[in-house]
Amino acid sequence: MVYSGLKALIMGIGLHGGGLESARFLIKRGCEITVTDLRDEKTLLPSIEKLDTFCGELKGKPVKYILGKHEIDDFKNADIVVKNPAVRNDSIFLQSAKKIETDISLFLQESPAGLFAVTGTKGKSCTASALCRILSKNRKKGKAFLGGNITVSPLVFLDELEKNDDVVLELSSFQLGDLKNRKAGDKSALLKPSASVITAIMSDHQDRYASMNEYIDDKRNIYFGQDSSGVTVAGDDIWGKSFLSETKGRPLVYSHSALKEGISGGWLDGEGFARLYGFPGISDEAVRLVPSRLLVPGEHQKINMLAASLAAFSNGIEAQTILAALEEFRGIEHRLEFFHEAGGVRFFNDSAATIPEAACACIEAFQNEGKLVLVTGGTDKNLDFSFLAKTAAKAKKIILLAGSGSEKLKSLLNSVGVSFNGPFNDLEKAVSCAVNTAEKGDIVALSPGCASFGMFLNEFDRGRRWKEAVLKICSK
Repeated sequence: MVYSGLKALIMGIGLHGGGLESARFLIKRGCEITVTDLRDEKTLLPSIEKLDTFCGELKGKPVKYILGKHEIDDFKNADIVVKNPAVRNDSIFLQSAKKIETDISLFLQESPAGLFAVTGTKGKSCTASALCRILSKNRKKGKAFLGGNITVSPLVFLDELEKNDDVVLELSSFQLGDLKNRKAGDKSALLKPSASVITAIMSDHQDRYASMNEYIDDKRNIYFGQDSSGVTVAGDDIWGKSFLSETKGRPLVYSHSALKEGISGGWLDGEGFARLYGFPGISDEAVRLVPSRLLVPGEHQKINMLAASLAAFSNGIEAQTILAALEEFRGIEHRLEFFHEAGGVRFFNDSAATIPEAACACIEAFQNEGKLVLVTGGTDKNLDFSFLAKTAAKAKKIILLAGSGSEKLKSLLNSVGVSFNGPFNDLEKAVSCAVNTAEKGDIVALSPGCASFGMFLNEFDRGRRWKEAVLKICSK
């Protein structure tokens, strides 16, 4: 597409890079840029400064900013509107737009590289990162890149991509919804990954979607563009079975139990194995893909590694290469991230645990590691906290952060007889409580099971501030 001379409106420049990189992409291609965002200049200053510096270096036309509001005429007059995935498609402003893009759609229209896509409710970031590490380990030519919902816009590395490279995109339900029915220039599907991986599906974003089915329908877009040349990797639960039954890609199952004869996929049985039937150049015999012990804790991480390894193995990467890559994989920031030890107490950051089930997985992951002091709670997304309240009994102590989710959790904890401290609306006070509670050999983990809005800008800001507060208080 020729962009030169077009008027582009960036709806939500944000702080994670998607809006910023979309603006940079379009500036380099000769567009006139306007940025509109409901947040104020003070909040958005880091992104604004980066964009103004970039524009100045290219000697381009200055960016126009409309902050603290949206103006309908800006949307009507723009040739292209680039939306933030958090903006609902039924927005009255988007209804006035002539053409709507996202940073992902802009990327897919120009990328020459091979594509792997990962979605799910929980585990998608870790799975996508592990898959990228495997692909990087395999390189004989070309490179492997990681982007998408993991807070790295793929537009960052678009201009350095070559045909022999591979890209792993982590895609949220919102991002996938924005790609629904999108076509490439040759009328094929814009999103057509060689491998689609769907991690654990759980209830989430029920403050945004009218139902669980509506949420799942956006997830389905990850494989709608595939044909028999691609593979779709999903679990053996009710959702996974529905995905695998309707994809046109070759279905691969990941499971905790050994698979029946003739079913392609992998399973955990102390270690991770795979057996693929009818794949050219791949033996039908079971091969080991996942190490018996990972550097990242939790059985749920093993199943994520199995999903990643199936996507790689089905694309011709040798089992030994996959094993070697996963033996070195240390996980990623904000997902059961070990970051500090003091006085024999280990501290973890699991801020990306934004639903109750994820906080439960954190509790279970540490059952054989030591006694757990859990810092949890935050803003509710219209989710059920009852199972988290029951699972919390396995922790040594529960410390709550302030928020609407914590208010729901308080009542449930009281009803099952689990004591707690808080809720704290000051993070350092919560950290001090955790540090004073923990003893040598214990584990302290932030795993909120809630959204971050209120006390924090987002889950990543929450995780970074948690780590800063722990380091500050432990140094006293």
